[in-house]
Amino acid sequence: MKIVTQKYLDELTYEVIGAAIEVHKNMGRGLLESVYHQCMKEELKQRKINFKSELKVPVVYKSKELEIDLRCDLYVENCLVVELKAVNELHNYIDA
Repeated sequence: MKIVTQKYLDELTYEVIGAAIEVHKNMGRGLLESVYHQCMKEELKQRKINFKSELKVPVVYKSKELEIDLRCDLYVENCLVVELKAVNELHNYIDA
């Protein structure tokens, strides 16, 4: 089992962001989130980065586990949660 240090997390995050950029460079914009998800899984495999896909996350409220089907898109190297989002456009909201 690896010790998760800040340096390790920083390097892993850098690799995952690099994988996402590679997917975007190859696939472009405008596709469904499910398409990018499959591409990210393939890119992470090619980079030999371990991950779990659609990992069920327990939701506990006041010591009671609720029956909620919450899943994270990718759980990378047992320490990094990745949520993928696909949008048509980005808005810049600035508090005035």
